[in-house]
Formats: sequence, structure tokens, C-alpha cells
Amino acid sequence: MANHSQLGFQDASSPIMEELIQFHDHALMVALAICSLVLYLLTLMLTEKLSSNTVDAQAIELVWTILPAMVLVALALPSLRILYMMDEINEPDLTLKAIGHQWYWTYEYTDFKDLTFDSYMVPTTDLPLGHFRLLEVDHRVIVPTESTIRVIVTADDVLHSWAVPSLGVKTDAIPGRLNQTSFSAIRPGIFYGQCSEICGANHSFMPIVVESAPLANFENWSSLLSSQ
Repeated sequence: MANHSQLGFQDASSPIMEELIQFHDHALMVALAICSLVLYLLTLMLTEKLSSNTVDAQAIELVWTILPAMVLVALALPSLRILYMMDEINEPDLTLKAIGHQWYWTYEYTDFKDLTFDSYMVPTTDLPLGHFRLLEVDHRVIVPTESTIRVIVTADDVLHSWAVPSLGVKTDAIPGRLNQTSFSAIRPGIFYGQCSEICGANHSFMPIVVESAPLANFENWSSLLSSQ
């Protein structure tokens, strides 16, 4: 999860998030090169006297027309690649349905019979020692590690957004509409997120907690919860 004074992204816990961080760094280097070039040209114009031949040269016109086009291509191609990777869902190992309410989440494991529960934020007064305030929930989403998880997101009342930054997931929950996304946790761990849509007075109090566990632990948890 994020730390105080952190300037970068959270550590990537899924292949998609790794790609997003790499693209972010790539775009920043392109922006740095553009800013450096513009700063150099501004300094040159203020300190040097440009001749009319230099200003009217057709080579300059050609360069400042083709160069921005090349920059756009360098940004568009990897961006489109990641976009198609995020939209492609092939034979998921598990399907999870997340329903947003004011102000909590309901989760349904559609591959299991009667495996559903509500997830509320743990109040600060009931928070166990060492847990995170405003981020811990009473029922976590448990998923198997290194498995493709399809998440179907919708809402019951107003707009919500199901977002877990370290997994590279952020999907709007819209009443009457089913949106879907997917992720695959590459390591066991606990990943925190929050509703990222301003959904009302308690918008800040409907966190998301995804726990990635080995397959055997997930099977034990699902059988135990289904039997209750």
C-alpha cells in the first residue's frame, strides 16, 4: 500500500500494473525530453540573435511537423497495447461479482453456490492493533494467487468505482450496467483499495481489501464459508 511522502506508484502486484508503471516511466522520459528541448530553444532565443534564414528555413518547418508526429506514435503504440491487454479476458479461473451500495460492497462468487457476503469498513473503535484505519474491512475478498480473476462490477443505487491500485484495477460501478475487468495477483498478499467515485456522504468509508492466497488456502476458505 502507499506510504507517507511516496512519489511513485504502489508496488505492482499484477502483470497489468507492471505494464502500466513501465508505460508511465516511458511517457515521463518523453515529456522530460520535450521540456528540455523547449527550455533549450527558449534560452537560445533569449540569448542569441536568430537570422531570418534560420527562422524561415523549410528544414525547421519539416522538423517541427514530423517530430511531434513521431512522439505521438511513440506514446500511442504502447498505450494501445496495454489498453487491449486490459480488455482481453480469456477463460478466467474465477468470476467475482462486486456490487456497490451506499456505503459498502457486496461480493458474489458466481462459480460457487450461495457464496456471497457484504463487506463493511471496520470502525476505528473496533480496529485491531496494527490494522489500517479507514482501509480494513470485516470480510476480505479472497482470491487464489496466479489465477485470472474476472470481476463483474455494478451498483445498486448510485455511481461507485471498484479500484485496487497495486493490482492495476479501476472499474466504474454503474446501476443497471455490468462492467467487467480482470486481474491476476502474482504473489500472496493483502491489497487495499477504495471506492474512487464520489458516491455520497460516506464515500470515504467503503474500502476494498483483496487477499491473495495459495489455491489450497482459498479452497479451504470457500468450503468453510459455503457451509455456513
